[in-house]
Parts: sequence; structure tokens; C-alpha cells
Amino acid sequence: MSNKHHDDFASEPVWGLPEALPAGEKILWQGQPAWWPLLKESLSLWWVAGYFTFLFAWRTIGGAATESWTESATAASFFLVLGLIVCALLLIVAIMQAKSTVYTITNKRVAMRIGAALTMTLNLPFRKIANASLGLRPDGHGSIALDLMEDDGARLSYIMTWPHVRPWHMKQTQPALRCIPDAGRVAAILSEAAETAVSEPVIERIPAARAVAAE
Repeated sequence: MSNKHHDDFASEPVWGLPEALPAGEKILWQGQPAWWPLLKESLSLWWVAGYFTFLFAWRTIGGAATESWTESATAASFFLVLGLIVCALLLIVAIMQAKSTVYTITNKRVAMRIGAALTMTLNLPFRKIANASLGLRPDGHGSIALDLMEDDGARLSYIMTWPHVRPWHMKQTQPALRCIPDAGRVAAILSEAAETAVSEPVIERIPAARAVAAE
């Protein structure tokens, strides 16, 4: 569990959470996305770089029919410069997203503090999670997508929660713990906590008047 704190969120009673934990709840794991995997996977760094490289090559080859290769490549270098600027912006976004995000697993829920410009916290009780899917990379980092139940009609916005979502699942948005290190161990913690929480009986407290009427 991480002990890092950030000045931007100094008002948080618990790092990564908007309020103190209720009685009986404890933190099992906290972590953040790794910015480099986030840049490659969520922000598609290589696709963007490849696109601008293709434009450079296409312009160079096409221009060589009417001018020298050197002149054509010089004119086409605009696309390389533009590509570097776009990739630099994606790098900044990845770092900001990684630093502002905190994923928390407790014995009752998954909480996700997300958003670099507009910060919000998603509280996902285990009883609202139908399934969890782990995507694991060879280097150990990976993403855990949470498939939510549809019992209350609530819908998460794909755009508002991006990039902390399962890619391309827009109709039924699946929030995800994206690009976290040691994802296999985190998935095991989540699985064990969810199984324990779901197996516990739910006791609903109702007013005395309703209890008498029900008899």
C-alpha cells in the first residue's frame, strides 16, 4: 500500500478517498497507473507516431516525382515536427493522469479517484460488480476491468471516465484499473476481498413502524 501524498489533494482525509473510512472498512491496496504503459496503451503512442511517420513518407515519396529527394524530405519534415508535438502532448497527459489517479481496494469496495482537470471519485461496492477481467502484460503490469450490474439503471459516461475504462466498451462502460504494476497480485487481492464481501449477509435496518406492519 502506497503512502504517497500530494499537495493538490491535501484536504483528503485519506489519500485517494473523499472521506474517512467507515467503521469496519479497511484499505487492502492502493496504487496508481504507470505513466509509460498508460501512454502506450491508453493514449496509443505508437499508433500516433506511426501515423505521422506514414504522412512523412507519403509526402516524401510523392514529392520526389517533381523535386529532389532532399527537397521533398525537407518539405515533408513538417509532419515529423507536428508528430513530435502531438506525442509530447500525449506524454504530458499520461503523466498528469498517472499522478492524479489513485485506485483503492478495501474489504468493501473499489474506489477510483480519477481526472486530471476535473477530479471525481467512483465508489464501486463489490455487490455492484458482476465480473472482473484481468488483462496482463508479460512485464507484469496490466488492467482490471469491472463489469457492473445493471440493477439500478445507472450508467457511467465513457468519455468522463476515460482513460480509466475498458477500451471500446461504450454501450456498457466498464471502469478499469488501468496499467497498474504487479496486476496479477492486485487481481488476487480484489478477487479474495470481493468473494468475502459478497458472501457476507446483508442486514437492512428498517423503521419500527414498517417492521410492525410487516408482521
